Amino acid sequence: MFHPMAFTVVAALLGAMILSMTFVPAAVALFLTGSVSEKENRLMGWAKRGYEPLLDKAMSRQPLVLTITGVSVALAVLMATRMGSEFIPSLDEHDIALHALRIPGTSLSQAIEMQAQLERSIKAFPEVEAVFAKLGTAEIATDPMPPSVADTFVMLKPREQWPDPKRPKDDLVKALQVAVMKVPGNNYEFTQPIQMRFNELISGVRSDVAVKVFGDDMDTLNETAEQISKVLEAVPGAEDVKVEQTTGLPMLSVKIDREKAGRLGLNVGDIQDTLATALGGREAGAVFEGDRRFDILVRLPENLRSDLDALGQLPIRLPANAAGEHEGFARLGDVATMDLTPGPNQISREEGKRRVVVTANVRGRDIGSFVGEAQAKIEAGVKVSAGYWTTWGGTFEQLQSASRRLAIVVPVALLLVFLLGSSQKTEKIVR
Repeated sequence: MFHPMAFTVVAALLGAMILSMTFVPAAVALFLTGSVSEKENRLMGWAKRGYEPLLDKAMSRQPLVLTITGVSVALAVLMATRMGSEFIPSLDEHDIALHALRIPGTSLSQAIEMQAQLERSIKAFPEVEAVFAKLGTAEIATDPMPPSVADTFVMLKPREQWPDPKRPKDDLVKALQVAVMKVPGNNYEFTQPIQMRFNELISGVRSDVAVKVFGDDMDTLNETAEQISKVLEAVPGAEDVKVEQTTGLPMLSVKIDREKAGRLGLNVGDIQDTLATALGGREAGAVFEGDRRFDILVRLPENLRSDLDALGQLPIRLPANAAGEHEGFARLGDVATMDLTPGPNQISREEGKRRVVVTANVRGRDIGSFVGEAQAKIEAGVKVSAGYWTTWGGTFEQLQSASRRLAIVVPVALLLVFLLGSSQKTEKIVR
């Protein structure tokens, strides 16, 4: 993500260097005519007159100066070891982004109704100017989401229009959390609009910190993730701790009684074709609007597709007898039993392995110290099964990568500065 910016900065510096060595000398020779002499301005004169006495005093008291310098460096190193670490400082964007998660499989109409109820609760706050949301997947699916997930953006009024202009934004966020938790059927994650997109771009998750659990069995992964989420909730500074929704999607389970179907002369394919047409639809033609073509699908209406009793009444045509005559129809409920059972909502993979992600936002402390404490508590309180492992993601992953790079770049840069300074000093001595 930062490569274009880095390339722009390097290109600008390289262009400035080339101009200073080619165009600038030529322009000086062309436009500065007459006698040219180097003069010292008044500011530099005042600076020298104030600096030279201080330098003389420092050189006459070298042991004291070296002692003060050594103590200052030692204190700076000690303070550096106690400083927190962030990949990018969290800025106040003034507005709030609210990530609303609902039960997998929630219908679009139900999700819209729940979203409207949520927005009414948010608009009740006098500090809120407007609320709008993005729900589901657009026609151009640059950010696909199911209907059960919504991005809600809360636009706040200018602070001088608040009832209490001195009210901290964190206090307002906490009040919003209390209010929206009264709306049933939702889980929430509070962040900021730009911060949410930025985190998603650089790390793939919208939260500040993510714990990725890898393994093979989804039940074991979910159990381990739940244990980790409980540990994270107990760490000071953890907010909006949640486990990735991998289960809970209602699925229709159809068990065909092969003996009954065989006595009626039906095969499994006939039953499956009937059910697939009723639920998924079958192409029955096409409609043309100008140069655009749309397929016509025939299937049951939505209210019947979720009604198990109605599905049980679906007629299945019996095969023809020896005389070539069809003997009628059988009901689907006569040859199969149907149940709605929870199934997998999603199965995510990374580097060829299944994974479940536990995410959390960090408020009131730095990410580096939070992750350090969380790692220690997870190692002590969560037993990860053999063949399963965890890694840390989110902005902390980028922080680790940047720290490893800086551990190489900073010493090299200091070494180059030292070599340049030494070469200039040697040149002055030779002269």
